[in-house]
Amino acid sequence: MKSSKLSRRKFLAATSLGSLGLISASQGIGQTLLSVCRATPRQTEGPFYPVDDQLDKDTDLTWVEGRSERATGQIIYVEGVVMDPNCQPIEGALVEIWQACESGRYNHPGDRENPAPLDPNFQYWGRALSDREGKYLFKTIVPGSYPAGPDWIRPSHIHFKIQKRGFLELITQMYFAGDPLNDKDLILQRLSQENQRSVIVELNEPTSDHEPGSKVCRFNITLRRA
Repeated sequence: MKSSKLSRRKFLAATSLGSLGLISASQGIGQTLLSVCRATPRQTEGPFYPVDDQLDKDTDLTWVEGRSERATGQIIYVEGVVMDPNCQPIEGALVEIWQACESGRYNHPGDRENPAPLDPNFQYWGRALSDREGKYLFKTIVPGSYPAGPDWIRPSHIHFKIQKRGFLELITQMYFAGDPLNDKDLILQRLSQENQRSVIVELNEPTSDHEPGSKVCRFNITLRRA
């Protein structure tokens, strides 16, 4: 059984003004909200979007309900805010993530020829609803890289699908700073330099609200209106 569940109360107490798209002016002027937040770039869904439903699809991918062992790999917390083009938080957005396990394999029928082992203790797919402040949170692991074609190894990445009535569905991917495979990835390199920077995150040290030894990253998402 899962030893602990993620708690919204343990989410970071406040989101930094910079991450919400705020800019600092002079002390006399104060802080001013940017009029426009740049839309998160769209990327391919890829071939491994989950096709089989699963009972356990919560926000903690490091434990599978009913199992006594946890997933292998570096534990990370993926936190962020879902926003509209005016940088206002969106409540009730459905945020889905799916990814490979530490060995670089997906729990998907299309990845059966991959010789890498599956991790029976990893959840592979999860979903969350953004709260009234637009925040979402997942606990997962850094996924492994894997060959995607001749002379092409995909860097570590996590797939995202975000849906909310009144907004265009967004499918994108999140990457990790410092991965040498980023510079050669055929999908990531299709994006402009500015868009690449918006989907590459830094792994930071945990706070007291996170599991010791874990890492924390922030991935904010801006949706386009329908």
